[in-house]
Amino acid sequence: VQLQASGGGLVQPGGSLRLSCTGSAFRSHYYAIGWFRQAPGKEREGVACFISSDGSTEYPESVRGRFTISRSNDKSTVYLQMNSLKPEDTAVYYCATALTPFPPLYCTRVEGYDYWGQGTLVTVSS
Repeated sequence: VQLQASGGGLVQPGGSLRLSCTGSAFRSHYYAIGWFRQAPGKEREGVACFISSDGSTEYPESVRGRFTISRSNDKSTVYLQMNSLKPEDTAVYYCATALTPFPPLYCTRVEGYDYWGQGTLVTVSS
């Protein structure tokens, strides 16, 4: 089972970036897809999740209204659209899939996810 995040890069504050997640994990059943990030010296944190069964999404307060998670119509790719980026958004971003259902409130918790892809670095700087 593989996942691969891509689309990272250098962007100025206030700019936008779209990350993509693809991989063989999407050819099997999964309950949720999550996007996470880890900045140097900090713990990994969830920034968005998508529940496969009903398409519902969850975001933490830190990114709500700026980040949007979505899935392609053929279900082969999951995107993270990031707008109004801030320097504090700088981190390595990862995508992951969860196999076992959990309450929506836990959707952005690291512990619920089973398969993780390699990350992609996002740097927000002028």
